[in-house]
Amino acid sequence: MIDLTRANEILRKYNKEDFHIQHAQAVSGTMGYFAKKHDPEREEYWRVIGLLHDTDFEEYPEEHCVKGIELLKAEGVPKDMIRSALSHGWGMTGSPYEPESTMEKILFAVDELTGLIGAAALMRPSKSTLDMELSSLKKKFKDKRFAAGCSRETIAKGAEMLDWPLDELLSETLLAMREVENAGK
Repeated sequence: MIDLTRANEILRKYNKEDFHIQHAQAVSGTMGYFAKKHDPEREEYWRVIGLLHDTDFEEYPEEHCVKGIELLKAEGVPKDMIRSALSHGWGMTGSPYEPESTMEKILFAVDELTGLIGAAALMRPSKSTLDMELSSLKKKFKDKRFAAGCSRETIAKGAEMLDWPLDELLSETLLAMREVENAGK
């Protein structure tokens, strides 16, 4: 298995922009939060998947989740981790991996959602998720012009895959990001 230290090395080898590194860290922390609830024995595994999920995005945006197969394989990442990390692009990129496990479905749902929550936090006077209410997040979710690059369809499809109400996904992911933010302070 690839551990967090090695995953971070791989992430930084292919990503130089702070935005992409911070996004991977946010997704990793969010995945760790959900792992504690759904698969506590494999929390590090979930976090590693979060770090690796966009390995190819910065250098190969047109081949996202396809080029990643080759890059991660060359880095010695096991096939099951490659599959899980790249399943988040199913139906949007050329990813051949449909999310099957709970972990993969959560990654599919929260990848876009962490971006939306992060953008919403930056608009707040506090620049934080710590004082963000679910109602505020829902308003931003409904405003298609806000953080337009964050696919609401993908987020909603992820909630559907998980058989969770959308509000539950939004609320739990907001709580996850608060936990990540608190850990960073």
